[in-house]
Amino acid sequence: MTRKTRRLTLIGAALGVFGAAVGLTLFALSDTIVFFYGPSEYAQKAPIPGTRLRIGGLVKAGTFVKEGNQTFEFAVTDTHHDVKVAYTGLLPDLFREGQGAVVEGAVGTDGIFKADSVLAKHDERYMPREVADALKKQGVWKEGQAMPETADTNASVVK
Repeated sequence: MTRKTRRLTLIGAALGVFGAAVGLTLFALSDTIVFFYGPSEYAQKAPIPGTRLRIGGLVKAGTFVKEGNQTFEFAVTDTHHDVKVAYTGLLPDLFREGQGAVVEGAVGTDGIFKADSVLAKHDERYMPREVADALKKQGVWKEGQAMPETADTNASVVK
């Protein structure tokens, strides 16, 4: 075996090992990758049941229902489309109607989004970046402006 063929064999083997490592890494991460959608994108793409997603928007006023000790239903909206969400667990202290929220979970077979975590804004000026971007894309909210008209900023905190 000449020097050149030995070198090419070594380079080929190294590329093969590198490709296998990248493939295994991507396969391992495929379960943890979660896509973010706004309610309008969610309505357009209609993801299949069982798909893990993050959905962000405003908690629609008048949709919050407490069903049990720690079971809640509400809708997340971008003022054009609504996504009905079911959540079991403790809600953040600052969660309320008319405020920004991001829910993470899976699409249910009944069309209701089953959330396993809920993130809420932490003060008057903050809105999750994904939610703000989705609302800006819809032309509903702009930097330095008050919350959209549909948001009920005087809503009480839900506990």
